[in-house]
Amino acid sequence: MTRIASSTVGSGPQRVVFIHGLLGRGKNFNAIARALGDRCTSLLIDLPNHGESEWTERFDYTEQVDIVADFLRADFASAGPVAVVGHSMGGKVSMLLALRYPELVERLVVVDMAPKDTGEASDAIKGIITAMRDLDLKSLKSRVEADEILQASIESPAVRAFALQNLRRVDLGFGWQPNLEVLYHSLAIIRDWPDMSSYTYDGKVLWIAGGRSAYTSEEDAQAMRRLFPNERRFVIKDAGHWVHSEEPAIFTQGLRRFLERV
Repeated sequence: MTRIASSTVGSGPQRVVFIHGLLGRGKNFNAIARALGDRCTSLLIDLPNHGESEWTERFDYTEQVDIVADFLRADFASAGPVAVVGHSMGGKVSMLLALRYPELVERLVVVDMAPKDTGEASDAIKGIITAMRDLDLKSLKSRVEADEILQASIESPAVRAFALQNLRRVDLGFGWQPNLEVLYHSLAIIRDWPDMSSYTYDGKVLWIAGGRSAYTSEEDAQAMRRLFPNERRFVIKDAGHWVHSEEPAIFTQGLRRFLERV
């Protein structure tokens, strides 16, 4: 079985699993999980091909979800279903997990993602991965130098920092933790959404969207409702795609309220 890396934050009675997006890692949710630590025990996982988890030979949503389901079933969800929070690509993994394995998911939070091909909204991530792949790691002397080189391709300091969280010292040089080759060549699959028309998930669902994000819109509501009839939408108007890092206080407050719902 593909090895999944994870960390646990908090000691509250409610169990919550956080699933990151493309190029992310479980630790991206550290601050949110700490803020919920009185109520929740949170499991922050690194998806395959990310962080400290093992790589796979290809990207396939069914395979990703099966790996996560096996991992949860063996440990964190062995005592019963858990709340699942997924952002971006992790939102798709989370939705598919709830649809395919509803016995593992007590309630679901989908963060700035919808069950659709995200199209042009995903094009920006291709530029980020391309810049990361083009970086000459053999001649790289420091993380500061990497940041300076990436400025030519990635203008935003926040986005560069997001990319550079994946840069690690290896032997005498540097290496990327994500499986950039597989992810780059799988971008069409990652942005797509498989046919799940024969599935529904009847548990509680909170659909959080960034008001300034291009990844979701009110037009997606019908597709969400078909698959998740018990969903409610929560728009954080001043946030973009990285809702939880751009508006952490509002995001945490909304998440806490949802987790407290009986």
